Amino acid sequence: MRVPISWLREYVDPGLSAAEIGDRLTMTGTKLEALHHHGVGDTSAFVVGRVLSAEQHPDADRLRVCMVDVGDAEPSQIVCGAPNVAAGQVVGVALPGAVMPDGTRLKKAKLRGVESAGMILAEDELAIGSDHQGIMELTSELPSGTPLEAVLPIATEVLELEITPNRPDCLSVYGVAREVHAATGADLAPPPWLDDQHPAGEGIDGVQITVACPDLCPRFTARAFENVEIGPSPLWLKARLSAAGQRPIFNVVDITNYVMLLTGQPLHAFDLDRVAGGRLNIRRAADGERVETLDGQVRVLDEQMIVIEDADGPTSIAGVMGGARSEVGPETTRVLMEVATWDGPTINRTSWRLGLRSEASARNEKLLSPRQAMDAQAVAARLMVELCGAAPLGGTIDVGGPGPDPAPVGLRVERTGALIGVPVAAERQRELLVAVGCEMAQDGATLTATPPYWRGDLTREADLIEEVARLDGVDRLPATLHAPFAAGGLSATQRAKRRAEDVLVGCGLHEIAGWSFTEPAFLERARLPADTPVVRLENPMSERESIMRPEVLGSLLDAAAHNLARGHTELGLFESGHAYRPGAGPLPDETHQLVALLVGADATALAVKGLLEAVLDTLRVPWSAERTETPTLHPAKAGAVVVGKERVATFGELHPLVARAWDIEAPAAAFTLDLGRVAELAPQDTTFRDLTSFPALRQDIAVVVADEVPAGRVVAVVREAGGRLLEAVRVFDRYPLGDDRVSLALHLEFRAPDRTLTDEDVAPVRESIVAALRDELGGELRA
Repeated sequence: MRVPISWLREYVDPGLSAAEIGDRLTMTGTKLEALHHHGVGDTSAFVVGRVLSAEQHPDADRLRVCMVDVGDAEPSQIVCGAPNVAAGQVVGVALPGAVMPDGTRLKKAKLRGVESAGMILAEDELAIGSDHQGIMELTSELPSGTPLEAVLPIATEVLELEITPNRPDCLSVYGVAREVHAATGADLAPPPWLDDQHPAGEGIDGVQITVACPDLCPRFTARAFENVEIGPSPLWLKARLSAAGQRPIFNVVDITNYVMLLTGQPLHAFDLDRVAGGRLNIRRAADGERVETLDGQVRVLDEQMIVIEDADGPTSIAGVMGGARSEVGPETTRVLMEVATWDGPTINRTSWRLGLRSEASARNEKLLSPRQAMDAQAVAARLMVELCGAAPLGGTIDVGGPGPDPAPVGLRVERTGALIGVPVAAERQRELLVAVGCEMAQDGATLTATPPYWRGDLTREADLIEEVARLDGVDRLPATLHAPFAAGGLSATQRAKRRAEDVLVGCGLHEIAGWSFTEPAFLERARLPADTPVVRLENPMSERESIMRPEVLGSLLDAAAHNLARGHTELGLFESGHAYRPGAGPLPDETHQLVALLVGADATALAVKGLLEAVLDTLRVPWSAERTETPTLHPAKAGAVVVGKERVATFGELHPLVARAWDIEAPAAAFTLDLGRVAELAPQDTTFRDLTSFPALRQDIAVVVADEVPAGRVVAVVREAGGRLLEAVRVFDRYPLGDDRVSLALHLEFRAPDRTLTDEDVAPVRESIVAALRDELGGELRA
């Protein structure tokens, strides 16, 4: 929410700077995100001037040489390119030295050989609006030399506030003024809707409103105006809208935006002559129904959305955006002003489902009070008369009414101190709750607060205590310890997961944190079966984020594609996160996966197997590898890791079709490890084994086995046959011999804890190894 300070001070002025107001709001729960400056720099260089003459430039057809009275002894000569400049006009002038909104400092200059001492200003040159077609004309009664800031809000600081979802009242300038009043004690001006001069009456001739779904539309109000003159808004209104982040359009539309920013209640203006049959009906949409909205897009609706229809069908998406068919335009002479209250969750779902976020939907989805509708109608009616020359047409149609009064909430005085840790006097509690708009009563040690209609978040005693705490000063609460000190720590499983992640960091990989959501098309792109069970979101942010990711690898592939598209060709990424599948109960099953992805020249199945080996060895988990096939990996270059009898990981090079689906043209390899299960299998206690000082006896052998025999199986047979004296074995070479046979070179290390081994000691063990290879695998030593 952007709140111009100059507009805010119209309702409350605590005598603080903008930064100090922002700090006070932050300390009471309304966080200041940023403090901006909108408009010009030093305002002293901007004055009112009167054009005394406007002559044609001698060397330029589109320039005029003007003599302008700016309040000095002598007029200033200013060269102007605006087509509408003329003698007798009262205008805004920027003098030499003025700092424009874009930071440019104005200097004396020569334009086509003629000196120019300033600039006659258009709207966009003051950041008031977007109009650059001609200069601004001011009222003729203004004397020359009057500071321009006394006439127009040409500069203001702007608070950018983060508004929490439970405080829609602060999505308005007057709502923030209430908050500043409560936080500082400064006087609050009466709300601008108290004097409602619209004619009394409960009907409008020729207009009929019906609400077919009162559960989704608790209140719908309408007022009509005739003799409406469409035109530009006055400069003060344009300036306020621009400072608040809105683009001025024309008076009727600007009024709806201005009133929404002031009151927090969205409005919509219909061209009454384009409302077919003069009637509006509010109902649930039909599945597949279409509406063309104000942005020119055709939206397809479903039965959980709300539409406003006239005699010719749907004309607006209720609470989100109006329709093109009945929008106000230059030919409009009669306006129907709608202010309604909608069911918040329905508006939120509609907005996200259609991908159509608007200022109106951001407010309507937060459960506004029905009583706010007439606040907005009162201000809008006054401005329609003042700025559009409109005349009221009939009274007010009000379907649903203001709704029930807010329920009183009890507050035990002593409970406040018990909950926040510091006693607060009953009179102080009463004072603070009155400041937020509550009507108070007291019966002994119990206060009763009736919350104002704009504070729908005050429903419990704890809510009132929170108000007291934040306004009395959370920053002044003493630091107390309510529980004995206990040092935190990680469980054995958590420590194992941390160690596994640290291994990959030590190997040079970069950790990422991907989205837990993905698109249904992920299954096809990753070559997973179309019937793979997935967890679907009931209210997704978009179709691309409508399911929970069934595999973490997808997030790494997204990150890799993003980096490759930007010229990064060698990548090493990993993520430690959750994958989701439907569970037996109401909640999905979550698997904690550790996934690594290599992209580049060195991305091979052996490379990712080495990373996987480093992780498992660090966790001291005994494992073995075997061949496997998995849809995402290359069928001839993939494997699996087994711990005990459980398959806990797959590794290998990426399947070419998967790589193509993510536009990965370089070699790529990945592993996926069930880190949650492996962390459970990792030993919690580490047993110390004394290091022996006796040297190892090293021997190499080459064994010939069938090509289909995995190297891991060969290593397992050698380990089992080697007994206690065989300390280590590893494969260091593989050589194909043809005839579906392969030679594996093995490095063996033998060691005894109590002596130096000799060849004679090792010979029987070596023979056992050779015999086991022959008997179990059909292997033989290579000559």
